[in-house]
Amino acid sequence: MENQYFVDSDKLSEAALEKKHRLENDPSSRTDHMEYMEGMEHIKSDIMDKVLSEMNSFDYSRYTAVDVNRALNHEVCSVEDFKALLSPAAAPFLEKMAARARLETQKHFGNTVYLFTPLYIANYCENYCVYCGFNCYNDIRRMKLSMEQIEHEMKVISESGMEEILILTGESRSKSGIEYIGEACRLARKYFRMVGIEVYPVNTDEYRYLHECGADYVTVFQETYDSTRYEQLHLMGHKRVFPYRFEAQERALMGGMRGIACSALLGLSDFRRDALASALHVYYLQRKYPQAEISLSCPRLRPIINNEAINPLDVHEKELCQVLCAYRIFLPFCGITVSSRESESFRNGIVKIAATKISAGVSTGIGDHESKYTGKESSSAEGDEQFEINDSRSLTAMYRDMSAEGLQPVLNDYLYV
Repeated sequence: MENQYFVDSDKLSEAALEKKHRLENDPSSRTDHMEYMEGMEHIKSDIMDKVLSEMNSFDYSRYTAVDVNRALNHEVCSVEDFKALLSPAAAPFLEKMAARARLETQKHFGNTVYLFTPLYIANYCENYCVYCGFNCYNDIRRMKLSMEQIEHEMKVISESGMEEILILTGESRSKSGIEYIGEACRLARKYFRMVGIEVYPVNTDEYRYLHECGADYVTVFQETYDSTRYEQLHLMGHKRVFPYRFEAQERALMGGMRGIACSALLGLSDFRRDALASALHVYYLQRKYPQAEISLSCPRLRPIINNEAINPLDVHEKELCQVLCAYRIFLPFCGITVSSRESESFRNGIVKIAATKISAGVSTGIGDHESKYTGKESSSAEGDEQFEINDSRSLTAMYRDMSAEGLQPVLNDYLYV
């Protein structure tokens, strides 16, 4: 494992340091990352096997310019065509890919771009994921908002005009229980028309409960679909269990959620294989659950507190653009989200080509929307952020900029009757 991923641990207790050192250096001290823990629901699904089989056999070095040209000339992009578009051989065809992607986006989404904002309500975590600012061994200010504080944050955000919110927590059942998340969803229904959650994976009945509380959709990042690399990066906690995390979106749909989002964190492993697996995860879920609204995200690694050296491996803006164009050509109906991890200039460009949804007014810290939205000092303490953002534009600025690009910003497109 790359040493650059490890966090500064000077302030940890001697016992914690010893356990952290053992987890990092002695693989035998870790639990089996493919074995379900007690209480984890095991559903019968063949999607994981299909996705991993395709990913593990993906030899992108064998594709040529002929394969890429053939893929771009096909009216419907097959899985094999998609593999060619992800390969290094497609790099010289990026302009052609962008033109094709733009046509598909305009055909299915017109000139619209959807806007939302995330709200982090807690940053306690019980996992040791070495690349994440929230990991349990990172020395940061921890905080969990009360319901009163959550409602205050939501009120501040809604007054900006935002109508869709994504509620996030660190992955800690003890600090951010299902009931706590459910109450936050109920509060969100008072202020927003669309409510998403990005929390630790749960069982089908718990997703059903969160849906009844008001959640519309669930986002789960697999982080990497490379099981070997996953084991090296997720050393402790429930998140270590690879198949339980993989099946989270399917359990959410079984629990009645209207939509789900899939993603790898590009840069943790071979980004071409992770991009293939992410899209195939969507591809197979869409065929099994045709009623579902399914989307893709495409985050890259960003620096975190106590480790500013974390950066995506080999995934630069050109490579990210190639992945996004390939996603759009392969999955023309799929929503594609580009987060504030990316620069203002990149997001301004990609929404005209492949992306359909972007975040605005973003903070990855806890309890700081009042200070960031109004300029006033926050009325409560603030918890540290999960990662550094790259585009800090407000909703007003984003709305203005998207309109200037000839796009129609959309705040909500769904009504409950």
